[in-house]
Amino acid sequence: MKAAQPQSKFGPRFKAGLTGWLFIALAVLMICAFYFYPMIQALILSFQTGTGSNLSFNGIDNYARLFTDDMFLTAVKNTFIYLIFQVPLMVVLALFISVLLNNPRLKFKGFFRTAIFLPCITSLVAYSVVFKYLFSSDGLVNALLLKVHLIGAPIEWIADPFWAKVTIILAITWRWTGYNMIFYLSGLQNIDNSIYEAARIDGASAIRQFFSITIPMLKPIILFTSITSTIGTLQLFDEVVNITKGGPGNATTSISQYIYNLSFKYSADFGYAATVSYSIVIMIIILAFIQFRVAGDRNE
Repeated sequence: MKAAQPQSKFGPRFKAGLTGWLFIALAVLMICAFYFYPMIQALILSFQTGTGSNLSFNGIDNYARLFTDDMFLTAVKNTFIYLIFQVPLMVVLALFISVLLNNPRLKFKGFFRTAIFLPCITSLVAYSVVFKYLFSSDGLVNALLLKVHLIGAPIEWIADPFWAKVTIILAITWRWTGYNMIFYLSGLQNIDNSIYEAARIDGASAIRQFFSITIPMLKPIILFTSITSTIGTLQLFDEVVNITKGGPGNATTSISQYIYNLSFKYSADFGYAATVSYSIVIMIIILAFIQFRVAGDRNE
């Protein structure tokens, strides 16, 4: 009898796994080089102090400085004002629009969906500049409000601290509502229509169907869009820089703009700028955890 040949440790399963790793090796290398390495370097940098490249370790002094930095606290307050008002407004508006556009009897649905989604692919700088001119003292918005006699004098949308924040919130909502609408539309189209038919037979009104069927069925998507919108708002930069430049008197300065100022506008304090950057990471983790606990499925 012929002796059994010993099996090679490089069997078909190993070769298949190796082939798979070879396909993704370049992508893994790029992710490590351009994502994880900068993140780790920024974390190390957040424990350093100095101007330009003359850096030295100073422990947690940068993190302690956050609580006594008035400019940072102002930027956090401004950013959370945007967050508190803009995210719920955008989520509710996107959900409402998606329900309207999911109506099978509505004509020209493709046109309306494209029109509402179009702001998402508009250049951030371009649309910010347009908003700046629309909401200027002699802009189109004031002209229309004066024409219909809703106001007696032009509103200082850019120069007044309160109205400047309102302008930023309106700009963000205009841009990103269509983005969230697409997620809700995809979710609505995956809900079996027989569920609504059964509810109508049982006498449920359209409002009751919305709150008892639509909202529960879209709960995972609502949670997802809430978290992504929260992350985007905490990283708000373009609108503030291009519309109000952080003014008047730092009334609209966001955390990301403050990071930019620390790095490139003031004396280059890269260590403290990295610390402020990681404060955003901490805020995102805390808020995402809260949102998961409040809105997430407790059975999962």
